[in-house]
Amino acid sequence: MTWNALRGQQIRVLVVDDEAPICRAVSLALKQAAYEVTTARSGEAAFSLLKAEHFDILVVDLRIPDERGDVIFEFAAGEQPHLRYASLFLTGDISEQAAKLMAACKIPVLMKPFELDDLLNAVSSLAPRARDAAG
Repeated sequence: MTWNALRGQQIRVLVVDDEAPICRAVSLALKQAAYEVTTARSGEAAFSLLKAEHFDILVVDLRIPDERGDVIFEFAAGEQPHLRYASLFLTGDISEQAAKLMAACKIPVLMKPFELDDLLNAVSSLAPRARDAAG
């Protein structure tokens, strides 16, 4: 698969978070950093988007009412295998179960509340990993 970033196009990011203010803030920050951003506020919406469109990076909340973030991540990695190496969890859940779920997925985690600079740095670090995985 040819990467958008390698074709000189914007890197496409799918942000999945049920909280409107977080979805909006993350989307705006990424757009200002020149990413092309699509948002989903439910697991169902994320599944539909992942089936229909290519994304270079996935940013997903661990706790979404209709589906756990780790399930969305595994689905994404099944549909678009490069996302296994180009995904980031957002969460405020510090429970032992959440820690186990995130550790099993082996992707970076950004704890809520977070600074937008930390988000941008985390997403930026995923872009080279995604391109390497495609190569």
